[in-house]
Amino acid sequence: MYEPIRSKSVHRTMAGTTSDFPHRSREEELDIQLAGHLAALLAVTDELRGLTPSADLEASAERLAEQVARLCGGRAPLRATASTAGDRAALHRRAHALAGRALVVAASRADTAAAILAAERMDAHADALSEPEELSTTA
Repeated sequence: MYEPIRSKSVHRTMAGTTSDFPHRSREEELDIQLAGHLAALLAVTDELRGLTPSADLEASAERLAEQVARLCGGRAPLRATASTAGDRAALHRRAHALAGRALVVAASRADTAAAILAAERMDAHADALSEPEELSTTA
């Protein structure tokens, strides 16, 4: 009825043999995910710094860069160039979502420093979204 399988499965390795491809541990995978989320949050923070420079954004960008470097074995992350054009509210929404993702991964890998930073950034971006927009009165 069915033809028998003639070759070994590529998904299974026999005990005692080494595989041809490297495996990463769960912790390494979580480190990579967390570094990615924090690096993306850093890029959005850099964009926001160009739109509305503030000491809070400067300090948080430095803290984010330190965490990404720690997770990436000391390599400094690439920094986005600050732009003066963009939708501030959309950037804050994106940063809030990225901080939330980073918080979930940091919590699952029990990284307290990254979890605290992510939670602080979530709060800061939520506060920025709840503030009323300033209206220009130029005629």
